[in-house]
Amino acid sequence: MDYSRRSSRELPDIPSSRAGHRRDSMRSSYSVISDVEMARDEVFDGPISESIPSSVVSFSNRRSRKNSSISFTYFQDEGEHAEWPVEDAMDTRSEIDGMSVDTSAPNDDSGSKVSSPRGSIDDPLLPRRLSSGSSYGQPRRHDARLKHKIHIESEDLTVVVAGFSTDLTGLLMYIVLCILTLGLACLVFRWFPRWRVRLVGRPTRLQTCQWVAIEDQRNQFSVYKVIEQEYGRPLSTIFASPEICSNDEDNDPTIPLLRFVEYRYLRFFYHPILDRFCLVSGWRDPLWTNSKVMRNGLDADDRDSREQIFGKNLLDIQQKSSGQLLVDEAFHPFYIFQLASLILWSMDEYYYYAVCIFVISVFSIGSTVIETKSTMSRLREISLFECDIRVLRNGFWRSVSSRDLVPGDVFEFSDPSLHQVPCDCILLSGDCIVNESMLTGESVPVSKSSLTDSALKYLNLSAPSIHPAIAKHFCFNGTKVIRARRPQNVDDDEAIALAIVVRTGFATTKGALVRSMLFPKPTGFKFYRDSFRYISVMGVIAILGFIASFVNFIRLGLSWHLIVVRALDLITIVVPPALPATLTIGTNFALSRLKQHKIFCISPQRVNVGGKLDVVCFDKTGTLTEDGLDVLGVRSVTRDMSLSDVLSEESLKLSAPDPDAPFDIEKRNSLIYTMATCHSLRVVDDELLGDPLDVKMFQFTGWTYQEGGSQGSEQQNSKYETIMPSIAKPAISQVNDYQVNGANAHLELGILRNFEFVSQLRRSSVVVRQFGDSGASIFVKGAPESVKDICLPESLPWNFDDLLNHYTHKGYRVIACATRYIPKLSWMKAQKMERRDTERDLTFLGFIIFENKLKLGTAKTIAELNHAGIRNIMCTGDNILTAISVARECGLISEDEKCFIPHFVEGRSPGESSLSWESVDDPTFTLDQNTLMPSLDSPEVDLSVPTNACNISKYSLAVTGDVFRWMLEYSSETVVKRVLARGNVFARMSPDEKHELVEKLQSIDYCCGFCGDGANDCGALKAADVGISLSDAEASVAAPFTSRQFDISCVPTLIREGRAALVTSFCCFKYMSLYSAIQFSTVSFLYTSASNLGDFQFLFIDLALILPIAIFMGWTGPYPILSKKRPTADLVSRKVLTPLLGQISISVLTQLVAYKTVQWQPWFKPPRVDSDKSNIANSENTALFLVSSFQYTLASVVLSVGPPFRMSMRSNLPFVLVLLIDLALACFMLFTPSKWITRVMQLTFLSEGFACWLFLLVMGSFLLSWVSERAVFPELARAVGRAHTFLRPGHRKQRRQYKVLLEEMQVK
Repeated sequence: MDYSRRSSRELPDIPSSRAGHRRDSMRSSYSVISDVEMARDEVFDGPISESIPSSVVSFSNRRSRKNSSISFTYFQDEGEHAEWPVEDAMDTRSEIDGMSVDTSAPNDDSGSKVSSPRGSIDDPLLPRRLSSGSSYGQPRRHDARLKHKIHIESEDLTVVVAGFSTDLTGLLMYIVLCILTLGLACLVFRWFPRWRVRLVGRPTRLQTCQWVAIEDQRNQFSVYKVIEQEYGRPLSTIFASPEICSNDEDNDPTIPLLRFVEYRYLRFFYHPILDRFCLVSGWRDPLWTNSKVMRNGLDADDRDSREQIFGKNLLDIQQKSSGQLLVDEAFHPFYIFQLASLILWSMDEYYYYAVCIFVISVFSIGSTVIETKSTMSRLREISLFECDIRVLRNGFWRSVSSRDLVPGDVFEFSDPSLHQVPCDCILLSGDCIVNESMLTGESVPVSKSSLTDSALKYLNLSAPSIHPAIAKHFCFNGTKVIRARRPQNVDDDEAIALAIVVRTGFATTKGALVRSMLFPKPTGFKFYRDSFRYISVMGVIAILGFIASFVNFIRLGLSWHLIVVRALDLITIVVPPALPATLTIGTNFALSRLKQHKIFCISPQRVNVGGKLDVVCFDKTGTLTEDGLDVLGVRSVTRDMSLSDVLSEESLKLSAPDPDAPFDIEKRNSLIYTMATCHSLRVVDDELLGDPLDVKMFQFTGWTYQEGGSQGSEQQNSKYETIMPSIAKPAISQVNDYQVNGANAHLELGILRNFEFVSQLRRSSVVVRQFGDSGASIFVKGAPESVKDICLPESLPWNFDDLLNHYTHKGYRVIACATRYIPKLSWMKAQKMERRDTERDLTFLGFIIFENKLKLGTAKTIAELNHAGIRNIMCTGDNILTAISVARECGLISEDEKCFIPHFVEGRSPGESSLSWESVDDPTFTLDQNTLMPSLDSPEVDLSVPTNACNISKYSLAVTGDVFRWMLEYSSETVVKRVLARGNVFARMSPDEKHELVEKLQSIDYCCGFCGDGANDCGALKAADVGISLSDAEASVAAPFTSRQFDISCVPTLIREGRAALVTSFCCFKYMSLYSAIQFSTVSFLYTSASNLGDFQFLFIDLALILPIAIFMGWTGPYPILSKKRPTADLVSRKVLTPLLGQISISVLTQLVAYKTVQWQPWFKPPRVDSDKSNIANSENTALFLVSSFQYTLASVVLSVGPPFRMSMRSNLPFVLVLLIDLALACFMLFTPSKWITRVMQLTFLSEGFACWLFLLVMGSFLLSWVSERAVFPELARAVGRAHTFLRPGHRKQRRQYKVLLEEMQVK
């Protein structure tokens, strides 16, 4: 990585360990904080990871992404101090709370600590001690900070905070300017707040500033007042850290005055030691050392001070009043331009036109305000929640409103009236079942248990994700409580479930999700940027027209009033006020049609992006295949160390020990015990809830399940706490034949300990005791590869690998089971056992085999996407062979296509290892490990066989998550890119690796979509350009799109609608541009003789012609067949601009012919030059008005694109009807206008022959435009491209990386 870019002041050397986490940054093109580098000053340059903390990341420990192309840049600090530039070398990775947190070092509390300086000890970068006698309210040092950066990890957002105070001289100048310009300066400063800050603000130390300017890396700029409140408590109560929690006044000074800024509903407090504003969302009380201490609750003083810091526990969205919304909307530049146009038209006596446009503008503003108000009200209803809750305060229980909760409060979680979690909290006692579909889109209930001291050390609230060890005790704000139970302690009837508040309000997970909707990331779609560039060019043309008209009117001797009004009127013609609105027409119609297909969207800008998708990644289970897996059967280990035949549900029964039996009865029974106990099921209202796979597995055994504490005998007067475990029992019919020592066995299996499934380990386990036994058994189930590693080698059957390959090749899902017996294991010892001590030295029991059936529409949809040239990738956590089998079954990999998988060739270290690539069907076919091209020199491959030569030219790759991770760390960039270009199956992928895969695909210029259904997919859904969640929710925040069709047929539907919306946006833009060019041409010709269009002529053109055509042009639906051709998204391109300029030329020439020929007619009525007003009733006006009326209508036909992206224009009946009516009106005015039409439109006489000539002229122009648009102009655009390449060979268009990679990997 290149670190050659430095500021003018030489920075100290940065350790290489830190340098690896930084990238070059880009300067903001214009920033008040000009000395600070900002990343991505181009807001349109592609997606950035949206890392919102949800179950997504809450259930997976995200690893540090080495060299990720989307990983966030840590900026080099420049010029933050008035002096002492060496501070620039400060490491920002481990600063206070929610600022930069190094997630590569999990499980520590570095995010909550004040970072110690990493520079020289003799020359500290940030002194940690205040000088003697210093106080918070006094100047502290001569090098006070003026600005600094904050990285908000949870939102992947870096902001620069700069301190300012109001400069009285600048404020006075601002007021004078506003008065002198009649408020125009106020509007300009409102649109460009940086200018106002430069004029009014004086850079001030953060310690004493009155307000701050905040700018993020997306160039979004805002100003916030610094709020001050009396406090009088130690610093450690704000920034809790063991390092400063002491009695040392220097390290923990008293803060007499709180200074903070509220930015996007987050509070940033001023830290006097660090001299910067810090986010305290990751606050953690230093006294939270064990779960017992955490149960003590708060006293009134602590509660009041914490409310001062964290605010109310409410997601209370501040709604603007209708008046404020009205002002915000009315003062938008678009409506100010409209207002200026209205004044201009009124001055020109275009009263009817001005009134109509005014009414339309008022209606538009009003509807926007009402819609905004309604949307914010709905969002507020969704986010705002309040209930009464019992809280422990000053040692007593009292009922308070949930809005009064603060971090550290202990409240009753088992209250029957509590149906929704009111904050982010940790369960201290008891257990519960919650539904987290609000976060994940997956409605599978999740069990939570009480906190253990061993898990507490993993609590790091400043990290963007909750560590898996703490996630099973962590309840998220807004999730639904299905059941909450008190601790199952039979000696304490009064016990209740307790929870401790750790985050409140907008600092919670739900708060972060609401903020993500309130402040969405700019999509940066290139079309919108190019459209406003084009408007700027048209504005320049308007200014040139203004100058030319100005000179011409002076030559004609018109009055100054008329000269100014007429010249300014050209600007309103060249830049049509309705242009911005027309750009959204196609998107709005697409959203409406998507709702009919049960596809809902929370980010409308992504609809157009859907039309550009090149690759779609699919999760497997629940997305490509059915949600529920059916158990095919089990295969247990026999006495001869092989695996038995498949045992069905009927044949899988418990058996008494029999030494003469041909099979191993003990292992078969243990396999049944594993299926009955190794799960995380819960019983609610006599219904089993939990993972669908666990439910199917348990139901296969035919056993019954009693959750802990529900039934059973109680031991009265017990000296010790009695624990009632969950119990699994066989059905009565199964026990009848199962005898031990000649008597019927009372068979009950109690679950003492449960180690839940962890995606990194890919297995789960339980510690189980049989009734009457002093020992305990450990049962483990999980991925065969994972279980095999912890089994005794001698316990593995000889046909383990063969049978596993057989079933995975057939597409079945295989779960392995293993066990170990521990004699004399007490309950207390079982609770203290570490997972690594439990899951070792196991005896292998057998396989559980699940059928994973494809959904009905999967194969058809994959075939449709393949036919359209859209690449499909499977991204799953399942076995690689199973994934390949399913990929072939659904057509993602064709039957005759070779698929290569890698194998590790061990080296002395991980970096020295290598990969060997072999065909999954025929190991004789291999790939070169450096080029990933087929090895054609193998003596075992006979290329003379036609099928071999054919098959080897078409191949795909399949990799596992551990290989993918290893390649990112150790392989060359070329190999990684080639795997991304050729890989069709990515198996055994963790949630973080799915996220990383999406980012890497984007890094080689893919426009990437992701379709998934569960918590494991949420990170990838957020990172993708287009994420589609298959969920019950109407609008899940897990992804921009939510489909209530639970199959992947929604993907081609979305792509079709995206393409139609994108093409519609181009059609409407080109039409509005051509409309302004036609009207500009008409008015320019008339201006040469001091004439103009009339009031009702303008009204007829805009309201009767343009408005309905622009609306109904976007009504055309998508073409039902996806084509390989993709619509362009580049407005400033030869294929778009060449036809547009050609159409403008044809229109201008047509008007020129009409303008000249009408002057040759014997009845020609020339315009009279009047110095005070324009003459309308003349032959030039009539001819050009009628010709342009035909042009506006017929241009929509020429520019209306049909197949292969939209349906034919004929299918759009409203549009066709509008065209026919407009053409009929134009013909009526041309051939037989009535007297009142002639009077209202101010038309003059045209002979019948000349009328026919004009009709033939416009029809000929229409035919020429039609043929040119479809045949001539495309060829001309290609010729221009070839000429450009010939004249400037060094400026070829940059091709997408993945296309170059695929060409390089073509087998010659």
